Amino acid sequence: MQIQRITLKDRSSATLKEIAGHAASGYILMFLDDLVDAMGQYAEERFISVAEDTGADMLYSDHYRLFPGKDGIPVRKKYPLIDCQKGALRDDFDFGSVVLFRASSFREAVGEMTADFRHAGFYDLRLRMRKIVHINELLYTDMSSDLRPSGQRQFDYVNPKNREVQIEMEKVCTEHLKRIGAYLPPVFREPEDCRTAFPVTASVVIPVLDRVRTVGDAVRSALSQKCSFPFNVIAVDNHSSDGTSRLLESLAAEDSRLVHLVPERHDLSIGGCWNLAVSSGFCGEFAVQLDSDDIYSGPDTLEKIVAAFRQQKCAMVIGTYRMTDFNLEPLPPGIIDHREWTEENGRNNALRVNGLGAPRAFRTSVLRKLRMPDTGYGEDYAAGLRISREYRIGRIYDVLYCCRRWEGNSDADLSVDRLNANNLYKDRIRTWEIEARITMNRKAGR
Repeated sequence: MQIQRITLKDRSSATLKEIAGHAASGYILMFLDDLVDAMGQYAEERFISVAEDTGADMLYSDHYRLFPGKDGIPVRKKYPLIDCQKGALRDDFDFGSVVLFRASSFREAVGEMTADFRHAGFYDLRLRMRKIVHINELLYTDMSSDLRPSGQRQFDYVNPKNREVQIEMEKVCTEHLKRIGAYLPPVFREPEDCRTAFPVTASVVIPVLDRVRTVGDAVRSALSQKCSFPFNVIAVDNHSSDGTSRLLESLAAEDSRLVHLVPERHDLSIGGCWNLAVSSGFCGEFAVQLDSDDIYSGPDTLEKIVAAFRQQKCAMVIGTYRMTDFNLEPLPPGIIDHREWTEENGRNNALRVNGLGAPRAFRTSVLRKLRMPDTGYGEDYAAGLRISREYRIGRIYDVLYCCRRWEGNSDADLSVDRLNANNLYKDRIRTWEIEARITMNRKAGR
């Protein structure tokens, strides 16, 4: 079986078209960078064998990765990847360093491309592959060119320096959604105005577990808000054992606006704590997020969020935040404003990015109906996707929130297994949402 070996120089459409013009029959073994240290024993044969058995258009595999070790001696570790499913629309999906294409499928996909992209050519290509197979075998060894902790890498897509890249990626993703029938036009359902059914206008919701070092700052930040309407703070204490509960009890004794809730259940995660707060009789018309180790940037955050709900007639509002260290000193990339969101295409582009921003706020009547999944990761993203299927999501581009990075953050530096589990879950959320949107469009005759 003929195989052509190519190192991809860049991810442009022009480069892919050049490769397609010289591609013969058989397969193209593509090295996505020049960091492959060695192929495994009979690895190429294995790639082709699985391709022949499955009829796949594109294949990728698990591998080993070399990491810096003591005395300059690299350490080889297993580096597993995850399956590429319908909802794996992230443009940073990790295929590793080596992929195999069926040459005929490669030429066909490149021939269908109508736009020339400088950065998004490979993304366009892989979204056109009908069948992608993940070989969960360790078929080669590579090195990483980016050794930053996961907590730093996750914000690359909102770095202003990458804006040109993101514009291209959004165009590719939008056209893909149109091809598969999942694209939604900017037509929104207007939420009902039921403000008289709630005890206060806004509730700051703080799920917390063992954050005695930080939760006091969060609560005091919320209670210091200056508002033209009544509000409260609901701290859902998920059976803390480090002194968090005693601290919250003492703060609640000092200020009746702090509601200290302890779940009767012992099986709740963050999403379940949110559902408990939102379903309680204490919750206001709007439920506003504040993580237990973060603070608001000023006393006017709640006022701005409620004004956005009223003015933008939306079911969810997402603000802008600043990355800081524990002492509130700015950290790169600085301000995270998610300006990739647009009224016309935000709900579609939300299926490509891995997060929607912060702080997040919800119209309580809508969230009570839709609920959050009871998970400890991605619960807010899942709720945002579901809401955006029907309702408008409002935006505020003023900095409302300080996201403090410290050693206690749950996502400061994740292992590859934890990172894979997180990404797999969000890809599944996107898969379910895509399928729901396709069904909705069919019923609507779109």
